[in-house]
Amino acid sequence: MARGESKRQQLSEEVASYVRELIISGEVRPGEFLRMEPIAEAVGVSNTPVREGLVALSSEGFIELVPRRGFVVTAFSRQDVRDLFWVQAQLGGELAARAAKDITAEQLDELESIVKMQEAAAEAGDEEAMVEHGHAFHRQINLAADSHRLSLLLRSVVRHLPNRFYVSIEGRVAATREEHPLILEALRRRSARMARSLMEQHILESADHLIEMLEARGLWKDEASS
Repeated sequence: MARGESKRQQLSEEVASYVRELIISGEVRPGEFLRMEPIAEAVGVSNTPVREGLVALSSEGFIELVPRRGFVVTAFSRQDVRDLFWVQAQLGGELAARAAKDITAEQLDELESIVKMQEAAAEAGDEEAMVEHGHAFHRQINLAADSHRLSLLLRSVVRHLPNRFYVSIEGRVAATREEHPLILEALRRRSARMARSLMEQHILESADHLIEMLEARGLWKDEASS
């Protein structure tokens, strides 16, 4: 891919991420049309990557192109959130199961080190470090699974939600401090079944956490009042 094309793709992805956050945070509502100029100004790009980013979002179902009128925001439901996390749970669970079979002693030691650093960050109340170590924990398991294509599929699903929402999810201090060591123990035991089950549960419970957070932000307040 040429450098210019790569840069343009990066800009369109920035636009898509920005608009996803507008939609999921409730700042723009279903049925509302998106104007390209304010988006271009907010992200600091021209109209071309804005349009490309919006086209990408339409393929994900967040918005829809109405002929001669532009892009309109579609509904984003609680079930949509659960569906996104269900897919992540299936892929993440499979990667954890594969990792349990093939993980090396060095990778296990690295995971144990990450868990200890995350615990120390929790004790210190350092949420930023907590989140960083949480991402590192999952990344290390995906690497240990040695399944590049499956990891890419998982990454494509994860991108459907803005990163700051995953930051909030990884900040579930009590749950993460309990669940990550259990997953590590399953990997140490080489128990693919246990690793799969624990990882799926870990991810699915995050869906409920995110739904509660979005409800508190008023994402579905119009639905509740009607």
